[in-house]
This record gives sequence, structure tokens and C-alpha cells, in this order.
Amino acid sequence: MKFVSAVVAEIPAARKTPLRSEVAPENTWDLTPLFSDDDAWETAFQALQQNYKKIETFRGRIGESAATLLAALECEKEIDLRVETLNQFVALRTTEDSSDSAALAREARFESLLVHVGEAFSFLGPEIQAIDDATFDTLLSDLTLADWQIPLRKLRRLKAHTLGAAEERLLALGSSALAGHHETFSQLTNVDMKFGVVRDAKGRDVELTQSSFSSLLHQRAAAVRKDAFTKFYAEFSDHQFSLASSLASSVRTDVFQARARNYPSALGAALFRDDVPESVYDSLITSVHKNLPALHRYYALRKRVLGLDEIHQYDTYVPLVEGLETHIGWDDAVDRVLAAVRPLGAEYVATLGHGLRAGRWCDRYENKGKRSGAFSYGTFTSPPYIMMNYKEDVFSDVFTLAHEAGHSMHTWYSKNTQSFQNYHYPIFLAEVASTFNEMLLTNHLLAEARDPNMRAYLISRQIDDFRGTLFRQTMFAEFEKIAHATEESGDALTLDSMKTIYRGLLDLYFGPDFAIDDALALECLRIPHFYSAFYVYKYATGLSAAVALSQQVLETGDAAKYLGFLKSGGSKFPIETLAAAGVDMSSPAPVDAALALFAQRVEELENLLKT
Repeated sequence: MKFVSAVVAEIPAARKTPLRSEVAPENTWDLTPLFSDDDAWETAFQALQQNYKKIETFRGRIGESAATLLAALECEKEIDLRVETLNQFVALRTTEDSSDSAALAREARFESLLVHVGEAFSFLGPEIQAIDDATFDTLLSDLTLADWQIPLRKLRRLKAHTLGAAEERLLALGSSALAGHHETFSQLTNVDMKFGVVRDAKGRDVELTQSSFSSLLHQRAAAVRKDAFTKFYAEFSDHQFSLASSLASSVRTDVFQARARNYPSALGAALFRDDVPESVYDSLITSVHKNLPALHRYYALRKRVLGLDEIHQYDTYVPLVEGLETHIGWDDAVDRVLAAVRPLGAEYVATLGHGLRAGRWCDRYENKGKRSGAFSYGTFTSPPYIMMNYKEDVFSDVFTLAHEAGHSMHTWYSKNTQSFQNYHYPIFLAEVASTFNEMLLTNHLLAEARDPNMRAYLISRQIDDFRGTLFRQTMFAEFEKIAHATEESGDALTLDSMKTIYRGLLDLYFGPDFAIDDALALECLRIPHFYSAFYVYKYATGLSAAVALSQQVLETGDAAKYLGFLKSGGSKFPIETLAAAGVDMSSPAPVDAALALFAQRVEELENLLKT
């Protein structure tokens, strides 16, 4: 060690990822509104162990009267509220540090209890569905059930896909085992996998993690980007068979559950609950395919501006406008987001500002073992918490903050307007609220930009946002559709077949003039959403709806319809909810309009970056 000390002294200190215990409390979320400490959670957990069994008093009696049905529904509601709060605490604590053995043990115990709770309540749905139509209509007309009209009508739609009590019990008992691939994927990618160290352009050794990978791909030095990509996917290559097994298990689970419940396909099962026609899914893919030339045109522009002999996937994140890379601290990022959402009114701005600062809704920065990415998680009785891995040198993280804040404020308005049974909005709508905020942020920053280079920087950022949300997520959605169809057809879904499917999509979406690295086919194994299939298309449809809604608010200066959308929660199906706000998602028009805006921005950027 003595022989290298002089050399080490000439190199900047390595940037290390802190332990959870080393993170300042003010930079973490405050979970005391959920439970004051772990002991308080334990007390509530034990109470749930005793209280959930009282639902048994209603077994075999659900249809005897409106009063009995109401009592059973209120009993379920009480237990659901307890479960929701307990589950949120468990999830957020394991998110903080996936290697925390106490948190993992708590999660395992809770999941075990959920199996028993699910088993106990499994008779409720089948008994409601077993009520004959005439009696059911009579029950619904009783004013006693006025507050339960919407969820009961939604439940009744599932009659053809609800099994008998015994079969529902078996599915409930097997729910935890069937979802085992989620935990395998999470533990492998967040804890077990080690990606090594990358030396950045300033000579600093940066620990390569799921989170820092994004930051390194934003660096201007091509050698740094390539090194990060190579080392990152080398680790995935070493675990590719395990990950492929986990992903295949996830797909098989989706197919099994769809067949068990008499759906025509796994995709059909996923769309049915939201009453979204498969034509919406297929139309999205068709519209994006038609507009791929605009995306390929953008890649050609990026290749030229960066002076690359050939362009690789790891070259698609670095900012195109040199010298405008910014370091934006947390408070500055919050200020920018709050200024952007000002058209939504004082209540929206004040509530969000408090949550992102004194309210400590957000767990801000990366630490060892913390889950990668970002999310918002709110419940009926708690603040809408936000998990981030915020980095000051990644400009897109400001947009991520705006995105997650959109989710959180959607939850805040919904839970403060709707009853518990109607406040849960579907993900299809959630992705509208989040990308709506990103559109407002882009508009705000462009309005402030006076320098042509800054404007080019911001337009480039919006293009990349569209590329990542509208094109990339649609490619993901197409992969999910093909992978599930492969399993449903009886063909083998193996590592090789998954990589072949994904490579074909990479060639299609990136175009003939793009250099596709063979290792990039492994990307299909590392996308967390693939383990919860048929989610990602909602990012693309959500952005399309958000473009229309944001233009509506900015052009009219009236946010009433949009705030009404936030307040509606899950009281209507998503297509109906958006129609009330002024957007027809049953038509390809919103997607086509968003794609047209993308093409317009590419042309504008070409003009700004002419040399």
C-alpha cells in the first residue's frame, strides 16, 4: 500500500455512496405520521392479526339484506385501511435499505399475514357475484348503500372472472408464492449485484450503481460512458440466466392468473379492470411505428452534434448543448417545480411546497442498499411520500421531482375529495398527473430562457423526455405484449428467445444507422416494470393526455377541469375521466398530436444547432 500512496494522493477522492445511518434526517422522509417507531408498527400489526378474522361473521350472509352487505363492506374497509398503512411503512422501510435484515424480516412477516387476510376475505367477492341480478339491483337501490354504488358496480363487472369461494381461497393462498419473482429480482439487482468502479472525466473513482449509472451516462467524455455501459452490463451478463428465469416466471404467472380467471389473454386481463379497449394499446404501438422516422432523424442529429463516428445507446443521454450542464441543489429544484405549477393555484403550490420541505414527504438522496429509481407512494391516511435518488448534476432529476410531485398531489387531492372506497385512481390516470407536471416545468423553463443555447438545451431535454416516455415505453410495451403472446402460444420463453425478441425491437426503434451493442439485449432483464407487466404503456398514453391537458390549462388560464380530474380519484373509469377533462383517449388523436409535437421539436432543435 505504501508504494501507491503517492499516486493516490494525486487523484481526487472517490465519491462513495453513504450508509443509511450517515444520511442527515432532514434529507429523509418522516414516517412518524404512519407510525412513531417500529414498536408502534408492531402493535398495529398484532392488532390486525386479531381483527381481520371478524369478517368470518358475514360468511354465507352477504346477500341477505342491504344492511348486512353494508356491514361487510365497512368491515373490509376497516381492515383495508389498516393493511394499507402497515404495508406502506413496510415498503418504505425496505426501500431505504434493501439489506436491512430487520426491515426484511418485518416485510416477510407482513406478507405472510396478508396471505391469511386474503384467504379470510376471499369469499366476499364470490358471494357478491353470486347474488342474482334482480336482488343485486334491489340492494343497489337501497339508500343504505349509496356510498358504495361505484365500487359495487365496478366489482359486478368482474362477475365473469370471479371464481367460486374455494377457488378464490386457493388463489389467495398462493398469491405470495406466485409473486416470488419480484423479491428475487429486487434482491439480486439492488443488493447482490456489484458493478465495480468507473473513473470519471475528472479522475474521480465513482462507485457504479443502479443510480450512478444514469449520472455517468450524462457525462460528456465518451470513454466514461462506454466504460460505465460495459461494466454495468457485464454484471448483468454474469447473472443473465437467473434474471431470465425470474422474468419468465413473472410472465408465466401473468398467463396463469389470466387463464384461471377466464380472460382471453394476459393483456386482456390487465386492461379489463380499467375498461381500456385493447385497441388503445394497439393503436399506441401503430402510431409510434408510423412516427419512428422522426426519432431516427433525432438520432442522426445527436450523432452529428456530438461528433461521433457511430452512435450507441450509451450516447443518447449526454446533453447535446455543451457547457450548460448545471448543478441544481434540492431547494433550487423545489423552487423551479413550484414556479412551474403556479397555474394550478395557490392551494396546489402551498401544499406541495410544504410537503417537499418542512413536511418531509421526500427521501431525497441515494444511500447504500436503497432502491434505485424514484416513486410516489401515498395512502388515504398518510402523506404521499416520494422516493428519489436526487443528483445535482443530472438535470433530468428536476423533471423526475416534478413527475413524482404530480403523483403525490394527485393522491392528495383524491384522498381529500373522495371516500376511501373511491379514492384509488388507476395507474392509467396516475401517469397523466405526473407527466402533466413535466409539461408545465418545460413550459416554465422555456418561457424564462433568453439565450438561444439555453433554449436549445431545454428543447433537447424535452425531446429526450418524449423519447424516453413515448417511444421507449412503447417499445417496452411491445416487448411485454410479444413475450406474453409467446408464452400463451406454447413457445418456450427462454433467455435466448427473450434476447432475440428484444434485439428485434432495438433494431426497429433505433433504426438502421444506429450501432446496437450485443449487450444491450440484456436490457430486457433489468427493467423493473417488466416484472409487473402491462404498466409501461400508460406512461406513453399518460404523456399524450398530459400534452393535451397542459395545453388546455396554459392556453385558457383555467385549471378547473384539470383540478377536477385530480379530485375524481377512482370514481370513474379512466377513459371516462379523461373525456370529462376534455381528452378522448379512445381516439389516436392525442397520441398523434404528442408525436407531432416531438417532430416539431426535433426540427426546431436542428435549426438551433446548425453549424
